[in-house]
Amino acid sequence: MSNEPLNVIFLWHMHQPDYRDAGAGCSLLPWVRLHGVKDYLDMVTILDDFPNVKQNFNLVPSLLEQLQGYVDGTLTDKALELTIKKADALSIAERIFILNSFFHAHWDNMVKPYPRYWELLKRRGFHLAPENYEVTLNEVQRYFSTQDFLDLQVWYNLIWIDPVFRKQYKLLPELIRRGKNFTETDKVALLNIQQRILAKIIPAYRQRQESGRIEISTTPYYHPILPLLYDTNLAAISQPHDSLPSLRFAHPEDVSAQIDKAVKQYESYFGKPPVGMWPSEGSVCQEIMPLIRKAGIEWIATDEGILANSIGREVERNPEEIVKDPAAWYQAYQVDAGKGCRIDVIFRDHLLSDLIGFVYSHWNEQQAADDFMRRLRDIKAAMGGSCRDRAVAVILDGENAWEHYPEDGTLFLKELYGRLNDSPDFAAVTINEYLKQRREPAPAIKKIYPGSWINRNFRIWIGHQEDNLAWDYLGQARRELVLFAQRFKEKIKTDPKLEAAVARAWEHIYIAEGSDWCWWYGDDHSSENDLDFDMLFRQHLITVYKCIDVSIPEYLHRPIIQADRVLFPINEITAFINPVIDGEMGNYYEWQGAIAYAVAQFGGAMHRAEYLVEEIFYGADPENFFIRIDVERKILLEDKYAIALNLVNGRRDRFNYQIFAPDGDSDNLVLRYEDLRNPRQRKTSLIKESAAGEGSVRFAAASIVELALSFKELNLSSGDDLNFSLCLNRQGHEVQRIPASGYLHLLVPDPDLENRMWYV
Repeated sequence: MSNEPLNVIFLWHMHQPDYRDAGAGCSLLPWVRLHGVKDYLDMVTILDDFPNVKQNFNLVPSLLEQLQGYVDGTLTDKALELTIKKADALSIAERIFILNSFFHAHWDNMVKPYPRYWELLKRRGFHLAPENYEVTLNEVQRYFSTQDFLDLQVWYNLIWIDPVFRKQYKLLPELIRRGKNFTETDKVALLNIQQRILAKIIPAYRQRQESGRIEISTTPYYHPILPLLYDTNLAAISQPHDSLPSLRFAHPEDVSAQIDKAVKQYESYFGKPPVGMWPSEGSVCQEIMPLIRKAGIEWIATDEGILANSIGREVERNPEEIVKDPAAWYQAYQVDAGKGCRIDVIFRDHLLSDLIGFVYSHWNEQQAADDFMRRLRDIKAAMGGSCRDRAVAVILDGENAWEHYPEDGTLFLKELYGRLNDSPDFAAVTINEYLKQRREPAPAIKKIYPGSWINRNFRIWIGHQEDNLAWDYLGQARRELVLFAQRFKEKIKTDPKLEAAVARAWEHIYIAEGSDWCWWYGDDHSSENDLDFDMLFRQHLITVYKCIDVSIPEYLHRPIIQADRVLFPINEITAFINPVIDGEMGNYYEWQGAIAYAVAQFGGAMHRAEYLVEEIFYGADPENFFIRIDVERKILLEDKYAIALNLVNGRRDRFNYQIFAPDGDSDNLVLRYEDLRNPRQRKTSLIKESAAGEGSVRFAAASIVELALSFKELNLSSGDDLNFSLCLNRQGHEVQRIPASGYLHLLVPDPDLENRMWYV
């Protein structure tokens, strides 16, 4: 192993959407405030204990603006307002809101460890059907006393404060010890501590950057996908088979506006211009490079997949997951930015980043840190020669992963940083520090490939019907604003009120250009707040029309999200299948001819690379619908997950099948079948596992789960539509839904299908 240390770069991307209501100045959702007291401050102050570990933090401007709003009192959120309000003054509607929202946390790590909080959750109920949660909670709230609501107000705000700070403020462990019967005075004192933590965040980052411990980079102001602002048609390069918006959006001037606004804000907070930038979602293209460089940015970062496509060579890893030819991948490259200028580009190690983001949270912290260091040693050993010009970059979300870790990730980070701090083989450096110490110029990339850190394309944000509709609405609103500004150009110059109104309209266009809205459109990601994001996006566009006093299009008053949208497969089935229902893979041909649905890119605020079910298969014979779920039996038995299959036929008849282990039985699975065609006379049956047996319903689970359902039982005939979704639940809580929203589709085949599909 070389005597020179291998450079290790950590870049933590700190980002939250702009949750502010377009008109009221109140955040619809509380996540800036709650992540503020849980993640942003301790992520930088933890480095004080490890003087040899330097790091990079990317702070999104719209996040900083919202944080500052909480500090100076110009911003609040509904959850905060209903925390401040005295419990005995809460209306029924407010009590319902609290019961619905004040358990939004990782239940295993943030609720269950606290008996009183867990008791309140159990009393409320683990699962609320979205379509009638208000009716359910209206009944439930009657059984909660004023003291229950006061305790809930305190617990929700208490558990979001990082464990590090619970040790620094004497009141917090005292509240945890008492557990219940909190007072209004307790609540006020807790919120004061919360405010003190928020006030320390931005100064802490500035102080540590000035002392050389960290480097702070920025992102275009409202976190837009820059290549798509430049020209939505660029998406066709990496997504040649996807449909694009009917109204082409191509505005390089907006790219410059978002970047310049970010640079200006950065200078106001940190006293100097930024040197580096993480383009939103690592999204890049050659066309935006001159605009980034013109703003004074010297380096950017993106994913290793973009490098692979840019140089026409795939990243290869051997069975031990060691990158082949690591010297080629673990270094900065340069991209032409025009007029003789270049931009340095850092490429993240996708595997190492995802291990921290999604895998190590399930491990013991010592084992996780040991595994990470082993992988670094393997990379260094594979390099063989000099390491000074090399760097392994780990870049990921800096906030959302930690609630899945014990102690909010502190135990893992301390173990990892301790090893890095004491190791002579590695140097944890800032990106600017690494670039300046290079002995040789970075190799050049002729043209960088257009794509993001997710699958090397932009499919999360464009190509789906909902995404494209959002782009069309945005483009139309922008067009109306441009036409208005041109028509009243002279009047705007002389009328301060009109000038301010136009400026405000442009601000809402820039907000609507953010990536977060289309993150939740389509079937890629889903959360309990999908409709909130939809409403916020349309509200910003509505405000544009209001600012310039132009009639608001009626379509902006309708949700873009299609709650019951159906996802049709690329190809319907072309052959019958006849799998043995035994819960085993069997031979290859059993499921040949079935439709495969890869649950790729299903996730929430973080784009997951790991999920419980990765793929399902479904198909038919003339009499039965078959579905295969690639999840092991032990997940259902030992970890107590349950599978719920919901089906809707073309006549809107509904059926529900649930496979689960009964309480107290760790060896057997059962299937509960509910015929929901008549809600007043709901038919329920309990069926035992019936591997390879006969009957209208058969299921078996071993290495996979297989299920056969009779079309006759589902009231279906050939040519009918069958729409279905699949949920994995644990303790009544939905863990994964396939698809993220809406339904998958099967056209019930006719008995003559194979004859019609047979060709000579």
